[in-house]
Amino acid sequence: MKKIKSKILASIKNKRINVFILFLLFAFVILIFTKLSKEYTSTIAFNIEKQNVPEENIILNDSVQLNITLKTHGFKWLKYYFLKPKLEIDFAKDVYKKEGYFLWNKSKAYLSNTQFEKYEELLNISPDTLMFRYGVNLVKKVPVKINVDINFSQGYDISKQIVSDPDSITIIGSNILVSKIDYLETEEVVFNDVRSNLLESVKLKLPKTQSGLKFSNNNIVLKAKVEKFTEGVFKIPVNVINVPKAIKLKYFPKEVSVSYYVSLSDFNTITKKDFKVICDYAKSSKDQAFLVPKLVKTPEVVRNAKISQQRIEFITTK
Repeated sequence: MKKIKSKILASIKNKRINVFILFLLFAFVILIFTKLSKEYTSTIAFNIEKQNVPEENIILNDSVQLNITLKTHGFKWLKYYFLKPKLEIDFAKDVYKKEGYFLWNKSKAYLSNTQFEKYEELLNISPDTLMFRYGVNLVKKVPVKINVDINFSQGYDISKQIVSDPDSITIIGSNILVSKIDYLETEEVVFNDVRSNLLESVKLKLPKTQSGLKFSNNNIVLKAKVEKFTEGVFKIPVNVINVPKAIKLKYFPKEVSVSYYVSLSDFNTITKKDFKVICDYAKSSKDQAFLVPKLVKTPEVVRNAKISQQRIEFITTK
């Protein structure tokens, strides 16, 4: 091993061998450039890249290829040998429908030859015609079902309903698969200690058997306005309804306390006139000496509105 090592070191130190290797590499590079600068004619298989296929249709035969003969320089050929070549077919303008097929012919391809570069001469395309069998797709829009758990910081809540953007998803696919889907649910997500507006991207639970199905979105954005909330209380008059004309009714108390929960931004907009409490005399029994107050009107912006007193005592006179 020592002898071999010493010979290799001696060879490297030999300037004649170094010069020889340098010239050999230089000659090889010139040879490669000479070969690649020449024009060559060859036929190569192109895969089809389908564009703008109508949403209501599904192409059934995906293994279609075209054999294309080109004449160009060797440098241009390199990209076709290193990358699988594709030919774009635009179904909006390059094909036409006929008896269950989309038809494409090479005469149109020659006229609209914009996919090949200036120094690539298109000599032949085989076969002359391509036939794409198609089936009919079902296009269906289904609602999004939000599946989230929000734990707010103390004193905070949402001021408006949680919404998803978009609120519905368009599904395209075979009638058998699409007709079974009535809604799409978001993945289960938990938000803790929330005290500011929500704007979060959440994935959708897509069907496990989604082969052949297309979805307009794979995720949605959750939106919710979060505000500081406070409690309010009003004394609201009690109105008794359905009292027979022959009966005079005296009841107590005349007012009840109504508490509610509202955002700070809406607190000053709430008034006593926004609430209404009634007691229905017709719903009381003969032996009953009290009425049950019911809150029949509240503002849309308040929540958890409730009456503090559940009985209104009364007496009747004739």
